[in-house]
Formats: sequence, structure tokens, C-alpha cells
Amino acid sequence: MSNDVVAKIWGFCHTLRHDGVNYGDYIEQITYLLFIKMADERGVPLPSYKTLDANDKPVEVACDWPTLDKYSGSDLVDHYDRLLSELGKQPGILGDIFSGSQAKIRKPTSLKRLVGLIDETEWTSLDVDVKAAVFEGLLEKAASEGKKGAGQYFTPRLLIQTMVRCI
Repeated sequence: MSNDVVAKIWGFCHTLRHDGVNYGDYIEQITYLLFIKMADERGVPLPSYKTLDANDKPVEVACDWPTLDKYSGSDLVDHYDRLLSELGKQPGILGDIFSGSQAKIRKPTSLKRLVGLIDETEWTSLDVDVKAAVFEGLLEKAASEGKKGAGQYFTPRLLIQTMVRCI
């Protein structure tokens, strides 16, 4: 299961790389989107922001997964920008997680496709080890891509096991 999810997400990473999104940014954006998706799956309320509709009337727009999934085109990118900014302003751990966050995926079709890809899986139902394996798999693949990979973040599983045995 984890290998399938890693392969699917990694395959899309190549598409984003052609859009100018590097591996580190890609993993960061996935993390933000997964947090929002899992908050929705667990029923965690997220804040909203005020904006104007097409008729210049004030409306509240939620910073949640269903709202993200509702937008498309440049409206999706604008909403994602605003969503990250709003979450970064929140008090407590939510604001800490999203502090300084920026939307690096600027192509609306790529962002919509990534939202759809994440939406295909119920992430909170996955075992913690599966989610860790997915994240580790992405780091491993990024590290193996060369000098600009994520080698500084990845320690091979065999080395970790050896260190644990020695200790």
C-alpha cells in the first residue's frame, strides 16, 4: 500500500518539477495539503477569511478541504494562497505549522491534480507507519535524484537499523 502511494505521488512530482517546483517545495506543499485533508477527515474546524464575491458582497470562505476542492483555475491558486496565509496567522500550533507558508504550486491544473490525488486516499485511516513510509519514500527518491535532492534529510533505513543495534 505505501509503495503504491509513494509511486503515485512521486510520479506527479516529476510533473511539478517541469512546472518549476523543486523536490523540497513539493514535499512541503504535500505536507500542507495533507494536514488540511486530515483535519477535514477528523472534523477539526479550520478558520475562514472574509473576501468579496463577484457582486462585491462580503462573504466568509472556509480554509478547509471541501472549499479547496471546490475551486479551479486561477481562483484555486488565489484561494490556496489566501488559505495558507490565514492559517499562518492563527494562534497556537496551527499558526506555528503554517507560519511563513507560501503556495509554490502556481499552475492551477497542477494544483487541482494534486488536490485530486490527495483526495483519493483517506489518510487518517492509514496506519502511522504507512504515512511515515510514504514520507520517507519521497525523501529517499528526492535524495537519489542528485546534488539537488534531499540527501541532507534522508538517512537510509539500513544505516538507522545499524545505529540502533550498535547503541
